[in-house]
Amino acid sequence: MRRPSFLPSVDPFLLWLISVVAAASLLPVRGAAAEAFGLLADLAIALLFFLHGAKLSRQAIVQGIGNWRLHGLVLASTYLLFPAAGLATARLAAGWINPLLVSGLLFLTLLPSTVQSSIAFTAMARGNVAAAVCSASLSNLLGILLTPLLVGLFLQTGKGGAGSDWQAVQSIVTQLLLPFLAGHFLRPLIGGFVDRNKKILMPVDRGSILLVVYSAFSAAVVNGIWHILDLSDLVVLLVLSAAILAVIMAVNVAAARLAGLSREDAVVLLFCGSKKSLVSGVPMAGALFAPAQVGMIVLPLMIFHQLQLFVCAWLAARFARQYDLAQAAAAPAGPDAAIPRTPAAIAAAAAVQGLAVPDACAPGVAANLDLLARHAERLRAAPEADGA
Repeated sequence: MRRPSFLPSVDPFLLWLISVVAAASLLPVRGAAAEAFGLLADLAIALLFFLHGAKLSRQAIVQGIGNWRLHGLVLASTYLLFPAAGLATARLAAGWINPLLVSGLLFLTLLPSTVQSSIAFTAMARGNVAAAVCSASLSNLLGILLTPLLVGLFLQTGKGGAGSDWQAVQSIVTQLLLPFLAGHFLRPLIGGFVDRNKKILMPVDRGSILLVVYSAFSAAVVNGIWHILDLSDLVVLLVLSAAILAVIMAVNVAAARLAGLSREDAVVLLFCGSKKSLVSGVPMAGALFAPAQVGMIVLPLMIFHQLQLFVCAWLAARFARQYDLAQAAAAPAGPDAAIPRTPAAIAAAAAVQGLAVPDACAPGVAANLDLLARHAERLRAAPEADGA
């Protein structure tokens, strides 16, 4: 049975995230095991940022760095629009839910954008990937300094004193920035291996995130998060997260139109300017807030992170289908037209004709079109051979 096109598909990674949260709720790590698990999570985060740095090519930076208007809009969305929405939401939510959850909502709006998912969704939606690489990376690098500054301005962290603030910045720089820079500077040596083995290295990315979520949520469960919260708190968090995401996306779409951005750059603004990083947020929360507060602080971020992935995955797939349909409609007709051979091209060509290829028939249709394309190539080559 085919899924209706108006329903968003579920990213398997979202199911893994939900499973990890459930596992941490039922079997949280405690004591010495929790300390060892936390150390392992820290090492995983460092490895993740090392790989992000190694993936960032100088060529991509050169290609995308000149688009300062786009980068300025992305940074304005991340560090101006989001905090404004967070302050407004925190004011509205005060008295409705636990004050720590209100602080968590504001904290998530002060974080940098994601890197991996922003680039992946931009590529999926046929956007400007080089600009997405620059915008997302710049957002994260600036966030190492801007997020602690914004947290100090707007939140009481429970770690009073200038010395503790400096220690928090040092911890963030050591865990995130230094591995990222190390990976980037070592790219001439390891970049080829990283580029050739992206499918092998993907489990490292996702596994690191799952490890961090399990460690953070285990600590929250041990500190009695489910005795403090109830279902209504989670519902309110979900509604407020959805409202923040909807406002940010709507403003970014309007800003792209007002600025006259191309379709490819508008995709970058939508995806890079509407997401917040779970991977950066969890270690930053651990460095900036008291240990007893971290679980409650990161819970809104985990809910927002899953929601943003779900919405952006659906939008990226929708944009990709629209782009493929437009490309198929603009393709030349007649004997010189290319015969579709990839699943995406076949689906786009079928949609232009008002047809739908059932999943059970897709392999046979692809095989027949491939055979037809090879016959067409031989027929086109025959006159050239006769003329020779």
